[in-house]
Amino acid sequence: MDLFEYQARDVFEKHGVPVLAGAIATTPEQARAAAEEIGAQSGGVTVVKAQVKTGGRGKAGGVKVAKSPQEAQEYAAAILGMDIKGHTVKTVMIAQGARIAEEYYFSILLDRANRRYLAMCSKEGGMDIETLAVEQPDKLAMIAVDPNVGIDDAKAQEIVEQAGFPAEDHAALKNVISRLWEVYRDEDATLVEVNPLVKTEDGTILALDGKVSIDGNSEFRHPEHEAFVDHSKTDPLEILAIERGLNYVKLDGDVGIIGNGAGLVMSTLDVVAYAGQEFPRADGTHPAPANFLDIGGGANAEVMANGLDVIFEDGQVKAVFVNVFGGITACDAVADGIVQAYGILQGHGKTPKPLVVRLDGNNAEEGRAILDQAQLPLLERVDTMDGAARRVAELAAGVN
Repeated sequence: MDLFEYQARDVFEKHGVPVLAGAIATTPEQARAAAEEIGAQSGGVTVVKAQVKTGGRGKAGGVKVAKSPQEAQEYAAAILGMDIKGHTVKTVMIAQGARIAEEYYFSILLDRANRRYLAMCSKEGGMDIETLAVEQPDKLAMIAVDPNVGIDDAKAQEIVEQAGFPAEDHAALKNVISRLWEVYRDEDATLVEVNPLVKTEDGTILALDGKVSIDGNSEFRHPEHEAFVDHSKTDPLEILAIERGLNYVKLDGDVGIIGNGAGLVMSTLDVVAYAGQEFPRADGTHPAPANFLDIGGGANAEVMANGLDVIFEDGQVKAVFVNVFGGITACDAVADGIVQAYGILQGHGKTPKPLVVRLDGNNAEEGRAILDQAQLPLLERVDTMDGAARRVAELAAGVN
């Protein structure tokens, strides 16, 4: 999960990284109010920054220096709603101005190939690090970091020396680097980047612009990270699936897919997409997968009901394919889950959509018998994966 700049700033402050005052605004009026308060600390000067999870915002006009609250309001009005590389600006950060003497670069990232961390540091901050690495590689220090040791005082000293900083700045820089390492370690980050890391005219080292990416696998250790999640671009169905504890991804088609196991679900997507080519519509479209939904090994009634509920909520879905290969979870348990799920959904006033079920593997015969006996409305059972895919594509295309 990537954080917005203002979120990274707050995380930095939490760990003692020196930062300037900042506040967010979603309206020009809020920007003016924030500039009146924050600008008092910097001679009336503030910086209005678009909050988007992409680079190049400065070149796109998404960063402006305001010399008064009125200017901050005007810049915010221009920046809010701006499109920056496909990202619509909905929030701006009003940051305290700074008298910058020098700009630096520092980052810590996960070096997967070498199973370690990598620290990068340069006295040439403020520009694209990719450009610097290609055009002036000698000005970018790259230092391996042992995950078992991290950035201790000796490693911090190695970093500032290799980057070529003067001795009189070593202590201040080492302090900031050590604190940024704490951010990386304690927040379970995969990237912590500061560009620019600046030295002000009075010699203070400050993190002016930060990027932080957090490892989603660590969320069980960090319930507080839920506050960082940006749902503004998340499909409502995906939010519903998250609330139900489902592994779901919304796609653009009209055939709902449920399977047990990511590999099987991926194969099902391919088979349905292929089968759909047989049934072109007048508008040139074909039946295609509407989602990825892996119910894993726990295909009980509640899980199945939650999965069907999410898919039935999708107005694009015209038919649903449940494709299960019984292993740890037996097919008769899956069939029982489907029958009970129908009861749960009908009790909630949900109208079922055409449903094609293919069961194979552990206790498949027993599962098929349960579905046959249940005689559920709009449910068809097909024994083969290819046959089931073709049938659900027919139903989605309106072929009876």
